[in-house]
Amino acid sequence: MFTFTNLKQLEMSTAKKDYKRVTVKSLVEMKANKEKISMLTAYDYTMAKIVDGAGVDVILVGDSASNVMAGHETTLPITLDQMIYHASSVIRAIDRALVVVDLPFGSYQSDPKEALRSAIRIMKESGGHAVKLEGGKEVKESVKRILHAGIPVMGHLGLTPQSIYKFGTYTVRAKEEEEAKKLKEDALMLEKAGCFAIVLEKVPAKLAKEVAESVSIPIIGIGAGNGVDGQVLVTHDMIGMTHEFHPRFLRRYLDLYSEMTNAFKQYVTDVKTVDFPNDNEQY
Repeated sequence: MFTFTNLKQLEMSTAKKDYKRVTVKSLVEMKANKEKISMLTAYDYTMAKIVDGAGVDVILVGDSASNVMAGHETTLPITLDQMIYHASSVIRAIDRALVVVDLPFGSYQSDPKEALRSAIRIMKESGGHAVKLEGGKEVKESVKRILHAGIPVMGHLGLTPQSIYKFGTYTVRAKEEEEAKKLKEDALMLEKAGCFAIVLEKVPAKLAKEVAESVSIPIIGIGAGNGVDGQVLVTHDMIGMTHEFHPRFLRRYLDLYSEMTNAFKQYVTDVKTVDFPNDNEQY
């Protein structure tokens, strides 16, 4: 018989928990409690301080720094040393969020031993909490070797930007039955191997929901609909610092490109007209 006590116990088990520090265990608990997970990117101390202070659960030091910070066309050029530099800057800023660091292209694909060495360098030299890598069964041995060393791993399936020259396009992945079947199998394999979460990028919402329901670990979507366990966006995109990028999945919460441009123009005008600094702004 269902009693008031049972109801209270149910409410307590599903209530949101106030995590002082988010861990890989926290994310699994969030999924079990049906609490959505928030994830954003950061590549430097100042941005990470703001993102962490806002209560974001996971900060991804993404290889998207190659695009956002360095201006490269793809994520491929960024090096392991550069990822460690960015991750170190982020780690110094955070108090609460879990910090996940991307393993860059070329640091894990060809040799599981190299993958482990790369992951160890990230953990030791940056202080990051976990690493993320792209791919399914083709990186299985690298995933297992990193996990056996005690390093948490987040997977990444669907559109995998490090494989852009293989795919030739950034279009939606797994629309066809064969690729969708492989994605599901890869997700189950990553869970079985021990990954604590998986990012699904640019896949049909229905498929993403099926994957999220088929595994016990969190599925974090980007362009994968709302049937997954959490969402991730590139911070510079969602606050409108980048303005050329207009994917369907992106919601812009600010238009900082316009606001910053206007501020800089006003500064130039004030300097040219000797309006800045005024009497109160000098010694």
